[in-house]
Amino acid sequence: MKEQYYDDLLNIRTGGDQKGFNKSFHYHRYEPTPYSALELLFKNYELKSTDHIVDFGCGKGRLNFYIHYLFQASVAGVEMNETLYEEAVENQTSYLKKYKSAKGKIQFHCCLAENYEIAPLDNRFYFFNPFTIPIFWKIINNIIASVEKYKREVDVILYYPSEDYIYFLENHTLFELKEEVHLPGLYEHNQNERFLIYSLSY
Repeated sequence: MKEQYYDDLLNIRTGGDQKGFNKSFHYHRYEPTPYSALELLFKNYELKSTDHIVDFGCGKGRLNFYIHYLFQASVAGVEMNETLYEEAVENQTSYLKKYKSAKGKIQFHCCLAENYEIAPLDNRFYFFNPFTIPIFWKIINNIIASVEKYKREVDVILYYPSEDYIYFLENHTLFELKEEVHLPGLYEHNQNERFLIYSLSY
């Protein structure tokens, strides 16, 4: 099974869903992106070692470690749930024991997603439907403000995208759809089983 294979390979533990509920209905429960979906995404969408990726609602950090392992890129995870954040930090310690080159390239932040300060080098942003549209709207505006200040090209990657997210990006921002990746065998039954990649450059 891919879940166990990759967790063992990366020396981490990221399985299982979140127990209990978040205090705010704006934040959805943690559920990691399946490794099989990540495999497909990164066969179609390549990152560079110079990229800086931010995963909003990172949970236990699965995406962070997987991306670093594949591309040696810098990855930041943003997680509001303290228990999940602590598990991500524990995974980071385990991952670093096996992959010492990752030191300084993986960071976790325990804060509300909309309070994360977009760094000038952050250029790829990942969302697995982690919160309601008002929060998403604030974060996208934070990204746009950062891009206006520090000119660069940025991508927003959506997995299992909600119609609200799509509508907002396509009707209220200058982001343009660059790529769409369907999960074969799943997309045919559920059109949310896909990745959408939107791009913006100044």
